[in-house]
Amino acid sequence: MIDVGVSQLSVILTVSGAILLIAYLTAVSSKDLIRLLISLELMFAAVFLAILPLFSINPSMAYAVAIVTAFTSSGELLVLITAIIMLDRRKRGIEVEKVAVGGDSI
Repeated sequence: MIDVGVSQLSVILTVSGAILLIAYLTAVSSKDLIRLLISLELMFAAVFLAILPLFSINPSMAYAVAIVTAFTSSGELLVLITAIIMLDRRKRGIEVEKVAVGGDSI
């Protein structure tokens, strides 16, 4: 078992929070779906980083959380790639402005 000090824990959580903030700001200001996809993946990376200290407290629980999170992230990535391909075929572009609430065009 790895012993993580309070200062190391605070550094990990601070970096995770900074990455999450950057990804959130990028997602809000993104103009196309590719940037939105990258920022969402960055958000998942921040969540992965935040669960790292759990490995020092309860490793078996941390492995279970990491596996579930990895499968969730992979599934989300496949769904988003499929959505981008379908949007590109239908609307001839991947700009966010081409998508409205409920899938109706503007």
